[in-house]
Amino acid sequence: MTILDQIIENKKTEVARAKEKVSIEELKSSIYFNKKTLSLKSALIADNSTGIISEYKRKSPSKGNINVGAGIAETTMGYTKAGAAGISVLTDTMFFGGFKEDLFIARENNPSTPLLRKDFMIDEYQIYEAKAWGADVILLIAANLESKEIEILSKKAHELGLEVLLEVHNKEEIDKSPLSNVDIVGVNNRNLKNFAENNVNASIELFDFIPNDKVKISESCISHPDTVKQLREIGYKGFLMGENFMKTSNPAKALEEFVELIM
Repeated sequence: MTILDQIIENKKTEVARAKEKVSIEELKSSIYFNKKTLSLKSALIADNSTGIISEYKRKSPSKGNINVGAGIAETTMGYTKAGAAGISVLTDTMFFGGFKEDLFIARENNPSTPLLRKDFMIDEYQIYEAKAWGADVILLIAANLESKEIEILSKKAHELGLEVLLEVHNKEEIDKSPLSNVDIVGVNNRNLKNFAENNVNASIELFDFIPNDKVKISESCISHPDTVKQLREIGYKGFLMGENFMKTSNPAKALEEFVELIM
């Protein structure tokens, strides 16, 4: 099994257990469930937007522990202050060290910044969770979803007022994906089979295959300001970056310094 296969198998068990503990009706009673959604899409295309979606994660399958000591409130507030267009919060526990509480804390401390629930979505129940936990955007990964699943999950997200980021890795995933309820298409430069480092060639090669009515972002393996400038020239509006900031002793400061070099 690939690492992605292992993650999805574990996620099926997680979701089944979560459904037993908390009903959808209980999720609907959350203080955030009826909150007006903040638009990540609008934040990315706004004039003078940094385009940076800065990510909070403690570990990854490829890197192991990255920064387990970084405080979620301090880090995400620092991201907002440094000019992040949006913040991505990992909620997968086993493989990325995230928790639902991270999203709650990020929401409480960043009321005006769009939040992405970064997880492996396989069930409509998780979309209700995302809404209840304060997210504005969900991630759908084309590599682990069939076309019909993408259609169903993206439609449900829009019904609940959430935006949808669809992640792709190759042209085949773009071609198979129904995009009517997708707001943002992200090209992941990382190989999800083994989570090994890749490069931004995937973003360069796939740009023209993504419909122009979708906001296009590049994800992962971005560490140099010149790379952001290069991708901007092609037409990318957003850049999801995690390890480049999280691996430092002060992720928010690292983002601030990065922003100074790209604006």
